[in-house]
Amino acid sequence: MDGELASCQMTSSSRASAESASAAVLQLLEDGSPVSSLAHAFAKRGHELYLVGGPVRDAWLGRAHRDLDFSTDALPEVTQEVIAPFVANVWLQGVRWGTVGAEVAGTHVEITTFRIEKYQPASRHPEVSFESDVVTDLSRRDFTVNAMAIKLPGNEMVDPFGGLADLKSGLLKTPLDPKLSFTDDPLRMLRAFRFASQLGFRIDQSAVDAISELKDHLVTVSAERIRDELSGLLLGQAPMTALALAERSGLTALFLPELSALKLQQDPIHRHKDVFSHTLAVLERTDSKDLTLRLAALLHDIGKPRTRKIDPEGVTFHHHEVVGASMAKARLQALRYPNEIVADVSELIRLHHRFHTYSQGWSDSAVRRYVRDAGPLLGKLNALVRADCTTRNASKANRLAARMDQLEARVASLAEREELERIRPDLDGRQVMAYLGVPPGPTVGEALEWLLEVRLEEGLLEAGEAFTRLDEWARARRLEPAGEELPRVEKKKT
Repeated sequence: MDGELASCQMTSSSRASAESASAAVLQLLEDGSPVSSLAHAFAKRGHELYLVGGPVRDAWLGRAHRDLDFSTDALPEVTQEVIAPFVANVWLQGVRWGTVGAEVAGTHVEITTFRIEKYQPASRHPEVSFESDVVTDLSRRDFTVNAMAIKLPGNEMVDPFGGLADLKSGLLKTPLDPKLSFTDDPLRMLRAFRFASQLGFRIDQSAVDAISELKDHLVTVSAERIRDELSGLLLGQAPMTALALAERSGLTALFLPELSALKLQQDPIHRHKDVFSHTLAVLERTDSKDLTLRLAALLHDIGKPRTRKIDPEGVTFHHHEVVGASMAKARLQALRYPNEIVADVSELIRLHHRFHTYSQGWSDSAVRRYVRDAGPLLGKLNALVRADCTTRNASKANRLAARMDQLEARVASLAEREELERIRPDLDGRQVMAYLGVPPGPTVGEALEWLLEVRLEEGLLEAGEAFTRLDEWARARRLEPAGEELPRVEKKKT
């Protein structure tokens, strides 16, 4: 193994990190290490143990891999007996499918009996049959780059399907016929594009052809499993290329039909930009570690097909952001995304077009409302707006960037003077009730809403001015204020 790792051909930029990652794996497996001791314990009982899958792949690529996956010919009950002296904790949630989870020297490991698996429609869990050899086990994995193993102890490389060669050439192939692989688990079709995005690999043409032929099988997969693969794809290094290929295969139409709908027919007279290509470009311009932002980028223009109008002056998409926010909410809920992500993404989409009125001149009041409406999403919203500028016209791009710079400077200036992050009325409910002499109820809410409007329009009021303005509001409604001015009670920060 040591020599093979040293001879693996990589780009100069990745070689140092690859050697570091490989060294970390080798250190974990070296004689005397807890994992090595575990392997010797299996051997003493007459059983084999292999490090398999992602950890092996990532060691070659120089990518960090936090967990370790092992395969063995030992049945789960035997595995539990063998590992008992070496582990701090054991997890048995997957034991019916042959997997025993444990913590070894602070590392989470999963040890699975050699098996082949097949998913039934809409099931999150596979039907499993145990096997007696590692090659059969590796043959039913998703891709050859994940079908490599290291035999322990001894660190002997096992690569029956040419995974290392495919890894070096950046190719995703299935160990067996792709039709068989994708029929066993249709989610592997989407996983191919997820790995293409994460690793920057190309997908073997036979696999792409099989995906196009078998794509309808994806309807049998649960929304949660599709969601997780989509999220992984979006957070990869090359989501644009992966999504474009997934769309061409017809696969995305089964869980994200709004994407293909962005391929709007061009108006022959007033040619607008390609919304589909623009969307993918925006996606790739956002932070690859921010799922909420990447989802917002992916879906920010999905309201355009429904709002598209062509008139003598050109193509318009009036209120596409409002329509798109509603569509995004429905799609993300269907994919079972958490409520917080659904709410944040739909709000980012609803607000993302507001900035484009900034060139008309915003008052301080408009800036305050922008900040108030964005709330904690302000940073993400501004990042989305910046990413949304994909024009090739350098002059236009510079103007848009300058306007956003100016807006952010104004926000910072107002924030320094007015605590914009906590925009609220200058009086609280207790003060309003005392001054007006009224109990809790609609009147208090109306007064606070009016005071908030004053705050947004005029900024912070001078001391005592808020009571004067409240007095004016009350008398205009023929209320006779009690006139008791109470100090604001600030909540302590926790």
